[in-house]
Amino acid sequence: MDRFPFPDDLIAAQREWHATYRALAVPRPRHATELRRRLLLLSVRIELHFWWSTPAGWSPAARVELRRVTAGDRQTEAA
Repeated sequence: MDRFPFPDDLIAAQREWHATYRALAVPRPRHATELRRRLLLLSVRIELHFWWSTPAGWSPAARVELRRVTAGDRQTEAA
């Protein structure tokens, strides 16, 4: 069982943030301006998500855990 019960939309936003960041990190990315705007929008959506104001979201470890949970997707895609 997960230590932090993240909502599905928060997990999806963090996964999309990782994907956008990877797309922007390649040499000479296409549509860099749109990617930067998308990354900023997702950053705000994640940072201001209502879940962080719940008791489970108060812990700084919750933010780290969200990144850890979604980082597994990056390792799978790289393999």
